Amino acid sequence: MPATTPQDIEDFLGQRRLAVIGVSRTPSDFSRLLLRELLHRGYDVVPVHPSADEIEGRNCFGRVQDVFPRVTAALLLTAPDVTEHVVRDCAEAGITHIWMHRGGGTGSVSQEAVAFCQKNGMKIVAGFCPHMFLPNTARFHRFHGWLRKLTGRYPK
Repeated sequence: MPATTPQDIEDFLGQRRLAVIGVSRTPSDFSRLLLRELLHRGYDVVPVHPSADEIEGRNCFGRVQDVFPRVTAALLLTAPDVTEHVVRDCAEAGITHIWMHRGGGTGSVSQEAVAFCQKNGMKIVAGFCPHMFLPNTARFHRFHGWLRKLTGRYPK
């Protein structure tokens, strides 16, 4: 897996319009909290979920290829076993920046998906939570970042 750099993260977060793929229909789910945080910070977030018409008052698309106007970045909150399919959809949609989320648990990272992104020239952030890198984020997220720095698992 490629090492994620601070520049990779900055490049992704610099994309102000992005798809959030795999966001839950359950309002209390972590994916919804992350979507709300991005909206609060001024991102133009487009939810993608195959069986929802609306999430957080935003039009929801069933497939990333259907998003219009198009996006250039996608935050994946999918299970690893579907991530490879999702990055192929992203490539078809012209997306160039992919963030495979991981907070706790397994996250979205799939080695096959990473290899596909690399082969197709897509920029990747693999295995981190965006909350750790947003300015003035909650203490818990800053603590999570500090722990990763302490254990040598923070982007260098």
